[in-house]
Amino acid sequence: MEGPAQPSEDCALCPRLAGFRAQNRESYPGFFNAPVPSFGSIQAELVVVGMAPGLKGANRTGRPFTGDHAGILLYQTLLRYGFAAGEYRAEITDGLSLLNCRITNAVRCVPPMNLPEPGEVTTCNQFLRNELAGLPNLKVALALGVLAHAAVLKACGIPPTRIRFQHGKIHRLPDGLMLVDSYHVSRYNTNTGRLTEAMFEEVVASISKELSKAE
Repeated sequence: MEGPAQPSEDCALCPRLAGFRAQNRESYPGFFNAPVPSFGSIQAELVVVGMAPGLKGANRTGRPFTGDHAGILLYQTLLRYGFAAGEYRAEITDGLSLLNCRITNAVRCVPPMNLPEPGEVTTCNQFLRNELAGLPNLKVALALGVLAHAAVLKACGIPPTRIRFQHGKIHRLPDGLMLVDSYHVSRYNTNTGRLTEAMFEEVVASISKELSKAE
């Protein structure tokens, strides 16, 4: 079954990101260096939404959260709670698969300094909107960080200022979607203790519980 529309390999909607992509294709010719597609089945009930690909993570491998520090906590936790199978070894050849889970980003192209600009988030929101609308069994969106939280709300037609980000909070949106917030699984957050392994596990455990109740 064909999934939600993804950006083209040479998407030029965001000039700054397209320019950065061109630079990276010269500097790192062996990298993926294109908008990173979503990972996981479109039949999933859970979608994890990150911020944007990392330069030497997903931009290198072509799979969300694969190849950089952020993927370690994310995939280990998904494995622990039955949302993934196999072994995460930070390469797309590791054989890891997702179970009832799909992963995407609010912005599909790697941004300079790992930080997309507001206009780029807005421009790329059309793909997130298509993503959410194209998952027929979707029940929960896990937003990693404030930017992803706001992007999901915008994709659902809700002003981001209406619902405040709160780690661990489950927001029940008017269309029935559950938006769950977590601090981003970035190295900065885990190194500073803003997000601990136990904190993130608690969030994913709450999602597993909600999905079990919905069965």
